[in-house]
Amino acid sequence: MPYIELRRIEKAYRKRSIEIPVLTGLDVSIERGEFVALMGPSGSGKTTLLNLIGGLDTATAGTIRVGESDLHEMSERQLTAWRSRHVGFIFQMYHLLPVLTAAQNVELPLMLFRMGGRERAERVRLALSVVGLEDRADHKPSQLSGGQEQRVAIARAIVTDPDLLLADEPTGDLDAASAHDVLMLLERLNKEFGKTIIMVTHDQQAAAHAGRIIHLEKGALFAHATKAEAAVTY
Repeated sequence: MPYIELRRIEKAYRKRSIEIPVLTGLDVSIERGEFVALMGPSGSGKTTLLNLIGGLDTATAGTIRVGESDLHEMSERQLTAWRSRHVGFIFQMYHLLPVLTAAQNVELPLMLFRMGGRERAERVRLALSVVGLEDRADHKPSQLSGGQEQRVAIARAIVTDPDLLLADEPTGDLDAASAHDVLMLLERLNKEFGKTIIMVTHDQQAAAHAGRIIHLEKGALFAHATKAEAAVTY
């Protein structure tokens, strides 16, 4: 059975009396340990799909299963608890708190768990060491480059040791060198640590770091390809 399975997914938003469809009859399966890129033009439903998989939004119709969990059957409280244990989110704009140090930003997700200060500190140290920023632990975001800020955000996403990482345009605000560093870090998290990664991107070069590309058009699956096939197809 696939690790992530979406069947007959419909998603629509209502604006006044008008219903606006975003996803239409979507079927997607993703295996545990895959690195998948979601591509498509603006408005194709990429971020909506990412939010559905991460339990940040609910489908209008259809079923979503991640591991042993049926997201459609969960209450909001259950979804919050599930996300905190199983999902790490990485955003384009980092969302670091400017008044906190890198270490304090990374520590925030651990506040939802019962654990002592020593264990929290060790987890933060390990997460920062994985992203190569252990020596920047006491720096605030204003003292870091954009690439370093994104790596802190990735450390925050992995500090709870989630199974699944969801990245929405993680390199969209970075220069080419910093973007490459972040993408290589995501590859390492996938290959060495076995994280399942789903990344929304407009950038074909970024998508090339994934093992498979899923292309959406107008809320429906348009095409999908392995990395080797994508080199020819796109």
